[in-house]
Amino acid sequence: MALYQATASAPVNIAVIKYWGKRDTKLILPTNSSLSVTLDQDHLRSTTTSRADPSFTKDTLWLNGKEDEIKAGGRLETCIREMKKLRKEVIEDKDASAPKLSQYKVHIASYNNFPTAAGLASSASGFAALVSSLAQLYSLVPPVVSPSTLSLIARQGSGSACRSLYGGFVAWEQGVLADGSDSLAIEVAPQSHWPEMHALICVVSDTKKGTSSTSGMQRTVETSTLLQHRIKDVVPARMAAISTAIKNRDFDTFARITMADSNSFHSVCLDTEPPIFYMNDVSRSIISVIVEYNRLSVEKGEGYKAAYTYDAGPNAVIYALEKDIKEIIQLVLAYFPQTAGEFKDVLGVFGGAAQDINVHAKIPQGFNDKVANKWEVGAVKGLIHTKVGDGPRRLAPEEALLNAEGFPKTLA
Repeated sequence: MALYQATASAPVNIAVIKYWGKRDTKLILPTNSSLSVTLDQDHLRSTTTSRADPSFTKDTLWLNGKEDEIKAGGRLETCIREMKKLRKEVIEDKDASAPKLSQYKVHIASYNNFPTAAGLASSASGFAALVSSLAQLYSLVPPVVSPSTLSLIARQGSGSACRSLYGGFVAWEQGVLADGSDSLAIEVAPQSHWPEMHALICVVSDTKKGTSSTSGMQRTVETSTLLQHRIKDVVPARMAAISTAIKNRDFDTFARITMADSNSFHSVCLDTEPPIFYMNDVSRSIISVIVEYNRLSVEKGEGYKAAYTYDAGPNAVIYALEKDIKEIIQLVLAYFPQTAGEFKDVLGVFGGAAQDINVHAKIPQGFNDKVANKWEVGAVKGLIHTKVGDGPRRLAPEEALLNAEGFPKTLA
């Protein structure tokens, strides 16, 4: 009989205007709009294979080779159920000859090529890959169904996942309707609009974080007075201003807003009862280095050249244009040396050779080197250099994660 299977990959996105707080925890409706940059899947991605078969006895999902429980009413179950419902409404109810895939159980295997729950948004790429893979399996692809429509379902798995359904620069509109039908992702600009946008991820901690985003943000909603000001005044103005900056490829404005919004987000965490601390001393040292780097750049009349941003964890993401990224990596190495041979120079900034990256450490002339202490190897556990990327991809059958019997090719 026919094999009903599809494999998709989806990217990580890192927000520059932060999502923090839900007005509806079940539907995952945010208290404010947000905006992110989609990162290149050649470096960071989640890959998912979905298969529908009448012989399967239950919906089953394996994450990184280990079975993950699909709890009734939980986020995974919601996404799978909503995708089946969409398949039935859009395809099967309109075409009597279409296979009744919505009635079959599914086997799903998903794999992340980076540490899960380490402050790199694994839930965003993971749920985006899940929804993209099911969309391909169920023929729910453009022009039949838009990524914005799919984002309504991905959002119910993980809020920020809705933004990983597009490449480039993406807004998640908070919406106003109670049913969430207008809380979706839209493309602000495609990857091709500003391909010079690069990112350096400084992995400060690769262990699971202390306060999960889900519990942290609801404590902020319940206790922070500062959050109300952020929701009503701060974010709407920034969403408009940064969208304009992206359209104009105005890095100076983009950088100023990105850093201000990261600071604002961590301020509302601090204003929560009890306070939430996601950044640590290493995180704050990175800020000091970037602030001084920008001071020097502004003094030379070149505007801001780097923008730090931090999600709910200590890892820094530094956005910069391609022309400046080498100098920024060299500066970071001067303060946060790396274990020799660890850095993967995938974009060939240093000629791609895997020698000791620390030989490239360099502080720019005129830089006040007293702004931060120089740290030991391991304070920043890793550096990932990447750039703006595309949206979910359809992968070839040979890239499938399920074997002929519909079970993962590799188990943990």
